[in-house]
Amino acid sequence: MTIIWHLLFFAAVVFGYLLQALVWLVIANAVVSWLIAFDIINMRNRTAYGIVRGLDRVVSPFLRPFRRFIPPLGGMDITPLILIVLIAAAQQTLLSPLIGWLHAMSEGLQS
Repeated sequence: MTIIWHLLFFAAVVFGYLLQALVWLVIANAVVSWLIAFDIINMRNRTAYGIVRGLDRVVSPFLRPFRRFIPPLGGMDITPLILIVLIAAAQQTLLSPLIGWLHAMSEGLQS
């Protein structure tokens, strides 16, 4: 039974790292979109185009539900900020207590 608690603890920790990686990808996507808008990144460059498209393909499915309901405000898309706030809230209110509880359960079963 103790192996199950350790696997659940490991899965929760990995999920936390994946959420944090998603936050960084959302931030990178927002910065890249600004660099494209100000014509600092040339989208005719094949390498830049590939990186931007890959980043957009990873981040867009997470932003799409928010973009349906929240229009750009004055030309600014605030959905990345909303997604980051929701991820941070989920990490603090759900994931941190779950990891603590799973850690306590796995340690409690060992002694």
